[in-house]
Formats: sequence, structure tokens, C-alpha cells
Amino acid sequence: MPNTITQYDQAIQECKDIFIQKTRDYGTSWRVYRPISVADQLFIKAKRIRTIQENKKQLVGDSIKSEFMGILNYAVIGLMQLELQQEPAENLPTEQVNQLYDHQVNRARLLMSKKNHDYGEAWRDMSQQSFTDLILAKLLRIRQILANDGQTLISEGIDANYLDIFNYAAFALILLEEGKH
Repeated sequence: MPNTITQYDQAIQECKDIFIQKTRDYGTSWRVYRPISVADQLFIKAKRIRTIQENKKQLVGDSIKSEFMGILNYAVIGLMQLELQQEPAENLPTEQVNQLYDHQVNRARLLMSKKNHDYGEAWRDMSQQSFTDLILAKLLRIRQILANDGQTLISEGIDANYLDIFNYAAFALILLEEGKH
């Protein structure tokens, strides 16, 4: 039986390595993104995956795996931006980005562990298409919350949706690694 925590940590580490390398290349240029821009970046990636799934053909070389990795990393950006929104949009040192990334991973990992317990690892029997659709649905929710000036009546907020997107992408990466997609 696969060890979910080990697989999860490996998938996240691969994403983090890319994120930190891009931070060294580009700095934290993502700090200029407004909340809708982060949601749109995520939407573009999820929409591309869905188009490839439906057409069963792709013309650009980036793999579906790299798109799920990008989704996971943009979810981290969204979570960091929510916490940093009061700070000026400036370049952050790589070490601070590393710590901020780890903080968001720890939040997502804790949520994953709790939900994974309650749902009995149901995600292992899900299709890649379902993960894509769930991510798109969460993005539509984020867009609606933003249209409502960040207010919800009884629903979870933007951060909860980013955490779910993060975990759906991690699950998709695990299943891709297992060759199940």
C-alpha cells in the first residue's frame, strides 16, 4: 500500500524546488498580482489541462504534469498573497520565500491529512478529469467571492479554496507518478 504522506511530500518537494529556482531567476515578480490575477493564472493552467484531456492532443510541449505543478505553485502564491496583502509589493529574499512556502505547505498538508482520514483516500479512485473539474469549480468560487468583495455568507473563504486546489494538484501529481493517469 502506498504511503500517502511520503508521496505527498515528494510531489510537493519537486514543486517547491521549481518555485525556489524560479524565485532565484525572477525574484518575487508575482507580488504584483492582484487576487483576480492569481485566480486567472490558475484558470489558464486548469483550462489547458481540460482542453488537452478533451482533445486528447496537445501542440505545446509543456506536460500535464508540469501544469499541475504550476497549479500547485500558483495556489501557494495565492495563499502567500492573502497573508502578505498589507505589505508593499516588493522583492522578497529567497530565504523568506522558502519559509513562506513551507508555511503554506504545512497548512495544506494538515488539511490533507484530516480530509484524507475522513474520506478514506477516495482521491486514489478519482480521475484526472475530476481533479481538473474540481479545480475549475474552486476557481469559479474564488472569482465569485472576489466579485462579492471577499465576503461570504456561509461558505469557506478564498484561502480554503486555494488549499483545496493545492491538494487536488498534489493528488493528481501522485497519481501521475504512479502511472494511473
